[in-house]
Amino acid sequence: MAKLLQVDFQYNGPYGKQMADALVELAKSINDEPGMIWKIWTESELEQLGGGIYLFTDETSARNYLAMHSARLKKMGIDEVRGKLFDVNEALTLINKGPLVPA
Repeated sequence: MAKLLQVDFQYNGPYGKQMADALVELAKSINDEPGMIWKIWTESELEQLGGGIYLFTDETSARNYLAMHSARLKKMGIDEVRGKLFDVNEALTLINKGPLVPA
């Protein structure tokens, strides 16, 4: 069953186009993570937050990614990473046009 991972952390920028320009290689590398289906990048300059919403094929892949990503962020000086895992109700999500991969 697909797993949704929600991640956020304190982030002081850059945001918007500057963030996109600075992190394009990181974004490309995320596509190669085991079990990763897609990611939506999230940011809030007002609240000084960065993060993302990810869809993984399975819980193990999501948990492994969260551990690796938390360690990577720690090396960048970000100590607190909040990650939450959710099951996806595929039937209801498909009604609302959620981007899922067919089972």
